[in-house]
Amino acid sequence: MTRLSRRQALFAGATMPLAAALPLPVFAKAEMQGSGFAPWNRFKLGSFEVTTLLAGTRAGDKPQETFGTNASPEDFAALSAANFIPADKTQNFFTPTVVNTGAELVLFDTGLAAEGTLAALTAAGYTPDQIDVVVLTHMHGDHIGGLMGADGTTPTFTNARYVTGAVEHNHWSGAANEGFDKNVKPLNDKITFLDDGGSVASGITGMAAFGHSPGHMIYSVESEGQRLMITADTANHYVWSLQKPDWEVRFDADKAAAAAVRKQVFGLIAADRIPFIGYHMPFPGLGYVEQMSDGFRYVPASYQLLLNG
Repeated sequence: MTRLSRRQALFAGATMPLAAALPLPVFAKAEMQGSGFAPWNRFKLGSFEVTTLLAGTRAGDKPQETFGTNASPEDFAALSAANFIPADKTQNFFTPTVVNTGAELVLFDTGLAAEGTLAALTAAGYTPDQIDVVVLTHMHGDHIGGLMGADGTTPTFTNARYVTGAVEHNHWSGAANEGFDKNVKPLNDKITFLDDGGSVASGITGMAAFGHSPGHMIYSVESEGQRLMITADTANHYVWSLQKPDWEVRFDADKAAAAAVRKQVFGLIAADRIPFIGYHMPFPGLGYVEQMSDGFRYVPASYQLLLNG
């Protein structure tokens, strides 16, 4: 134990007020960075690697102008409150998915524009020239917008072949649609067309899920006994579309068919306890559903699929 002499103690006491009076060093305050996410998420599925990409996200007002358009404002507000989300605002996510089969790198959908998708793709460790296959679930602008680069004429994924549903492509080929004409038509000679049950690559199978668009497709991904569903826009919101599958969505082309498909697809996912990736689910877009009385409860994935690694 150290003891101070009387002289040392007096000196320490004499200098203490001076030390206390000295100004403390001033450090620069850290700037606020704003809300955000890491732009990618990766997990193993059997021998495959699956990566979701945050190609963009944006807030919106007046969500009932898009979701639950046939519900009463009171019911919409009550369901929102029960799920701890506001009824007057929403956050939308745009989530392409990359599946590495070991033989090919397969990209599902391309975002609103190439810039956002490429930023997330680069952050995830890939380059656009590595993409072997681009699968288009349907032809809405937020899924085909990244097919062409900033100049509007150069394909973003220069080495890729393209796959999409025959019914979907046939519909938009006969419709006036600037986005389709600009982004998809120039690639027509590189596109393979699928029907229900068609194969993209070994372990990746297309399934008809018409309603959101005339030929909207979803995809089953299977490797070493493990399965994942890529549901695209079958459900556009994790509460308003899943808990109430009969609630209409403004962007669904055939609202009755879209509601029936939601029940069919998510009934299968719930019954077989299959994980799924939804294009507009909260990022990283990966979760499960369980059956409720008249719909489905979304269960975000936590660490289940990380255990596969």
